[in-house]
Amino acid sequence: MSRVFSRLQRRSFIGLGLAASLTHPLRSLPAATSQRRPTGRAKNVIVILEQGGLSHLDTWDPKPDAVAEHRSPYKPIATRVPGIQFTELCAKSAAIADKLAVVRSFHHTTNVANGHPLGTQYVLSGSVPGGPIEMPDIGSVVAHRLGSDCEWLPPYIMVPGNHEQAAMTRHGFLSASTKVFKTGGRDLSDPAWKVNDLGLLTGIDEGRFHDRLDLLSNLNVGVRPEPGDSVGTMSAMFAQASDMLSNPRTQRAFRLSEETDAVREAYGRGHRGQCYLLGRRLIESGVRFVTVDVREPMSAKTPGGFNMNWDHHDYIYTNGSCGTQRIAAGGEGRYGIGTWWMMGSTDQAFAALVRDLDDRGLLDETLVCFVTEFGRTPRLNKFQGRDHWTNAYSMVFAGAGVRGGQVIGKTDRDGGFVLERPLRPEDYASTVYEKLGLDHDRPLYTRENRPVFISHGGKVIAELM
Repeated sequence: MSRVFSRLQRRSFIGLGLAASLTHPLRSLPAATSQRRPTGRAKNVIVILEQGGLSHLDTWDPKPDAVAEHRSPYKPIATRVPGIQFTELCAKSAAIADKLAVVRSFHHTTNVANGHPLGTQYVLSGSVPGGPIEMPDIGSVVAHRLGSDCEWLPPYIMVPGNHEQAAMTRHGFLSASTKVFKTGGRDLSDPAWKVNDLGLLTGIDEGRFHDRLDLLSNLNVGVRPEPGDSVGTMSAMFAQASDMLSNPRTQRAFRLSEETDAVREAYGRGHRGQCYLLGRRLIESGVRFVTVDVREPMSAKTPGGFNMNWDHHDYIYTNGSCGTQRIAAGGEGRYGIGTWWMMGSTDQAFAALVRDLDDRGLLDETLVCFVTEFGRTPRLNKFQGRDHWTNAYSMVFAGAGVRGGQVIGKTDRDGGFVLERPLRPEDYASTVYEKLGLDHDRPLYTRENRPVFISHGGKVIAELM
């Protein structure tokens, strides 16, 4: 049977658009792996990963008493919650502070992940990279344990997943069926944008597609694979991929044109706003775990802006481009943090996302996590930028029973070190798992049958429960 199946894979399914699905399956197999605990509150998770090391000092953790020469020029402002302040770069988020829990005390206890690649892998997995076993992303673990209620979409999707650290996603020792599906897309605000390879190829209509599936079904008559048998697994993957390719709801989930002009304007018409909006559409469609990881693309409006993440080593407070040549500390290609293309678009899109989820009745069952891989130094360097800083940074949470209007943890006067409630990425991961009702005491198993526990010593952040 394996020879027949191999020939079928090479010949009969050429042109169906399934080849990518065989090596990169789009959906997990939840029947054998799902297990919920009744303590969970979240049904879905949306992670906003603002990659590059967002400055906590200029956003969620203002430090007006820092020494003048290193102080942020962006002033603290009152939020909707008395006693809680953000900086003026977070004005729209300040208006929904009653729905947000800001954790100001994340830090690393190791220097392993003080660069962007490993820092990104750390926050995606909740485990320090470089151990004896490569750990999967939190989203892959969730896909493995819970699968998805939405059969026509992958359980773990990244929007758009095409930046320089996107390769740091991992499914580790788990099945390829748990691997993240990346939508791609340089600019989601472009009306011509679409997800590639989610439809039948030219010349293959739906009737011909199903005829070929019937052929495979007939060839498999009488085959009863044992659990874990490769033929059975591949047959299940074919079924999953065919559902995605033939179900009209798949492409519709990615169709931003179905949103009203008012909604699209609320998020912001640029690339970032539309990525956040697509994240909401995927959650609304039933996708279990969505990660939005985005930066505005270079355009005529952003000369010199060819890599606009948060890595502000140079001229963090400039009103335009930080520079186009690597002649200073390595922060070229981005815009100052106070420009529209950075915190302006981010603040608008994030506030719109939380409001929109709430208005649609989705916030009660959706955990929203605004994360970054580390913060920025409390002192400006000689190039008027801030460097990588793992000793203190902030994350923000909302939804799924999280009590809004609270600040968790505290840093010192300069924002350099944690004074109260020190927390690690492991604690963040444990909290996500707990919110979803996953059993921390039930291990995953490698192919060598080695047990691996998902929490890695992390503790649930009780204030978020």
